[in-house]
Amino acid sequence: MARRLDTDRLVIASHNPGKVREIGALIQPFAVAVVSAGALGLREPEETGATFVDNALLKARASATGSGLPALADDSGLVVPALGGEPGIHSARWGGPEKDFALAMAKVEAALAGHADRRAHFTCALALAWPDGHAEVFEGHVFGHLVWPPRGSRGFGYDPIFVADGDTMTFGEIDPERKHAISHRAAAFRQLLAACLQPHAGGGAGAR
Repeated sequence: MARRLDTDRLVIASHNPGKVREIGALIQPFAVAVVSAGALGLREPEETGATFVDNALLKARASATGSGLPALADDSGLVVPALGGEPGIHSARWGGPEKDFALAMAKVEAALAGHADRRAHFTCALALAWPDGHAEVFEGHVFGHLVWPPRGSRGFGYDPIFVADGDTMTFGEIDPERKHAISHRAAAFRQLLAACLQPHAGGGAGAR
């Protein structure tokens, strides 16, 4: 049985404002206030894992140890079968040292030149770690295809070139609430929340 989260404060093990914002919105219905690793001055560990799960665990455990609080880490990325699964766990690195996703999206489009197969999916691994080293891991996916040029200014990362199956708008165009309902992160969150959290009857605690 998964360990329940019995604290009212949780560290989001990320320095990415977009991820912190999305995770804060997803956890808002629960009696847990969130604070980012960046706001606490925690350093980002080197992501040396071979999988999304490996890297999520590295980040969650580093923040839990550094803060003395339970920590939640997300490792996610874009997987393109025609590119052998790339950019995958290297999704952020395709944007260079500045993590420029306009550059990263252009690199993906250039690499797809000559490929008829534009299928892609996002994967998200969520790791919830405690200061004693215990951790729970959950994984979610959303499948779709890539478009060019990028469309929409909502979301972050590769969202402006990704259209989920059954939809016509990119993740950069759709309403954030719609994305929260169907995304890879939402799929992983549903598993985490069912296993480790319970809704707060009196309403949610906001992110800070």
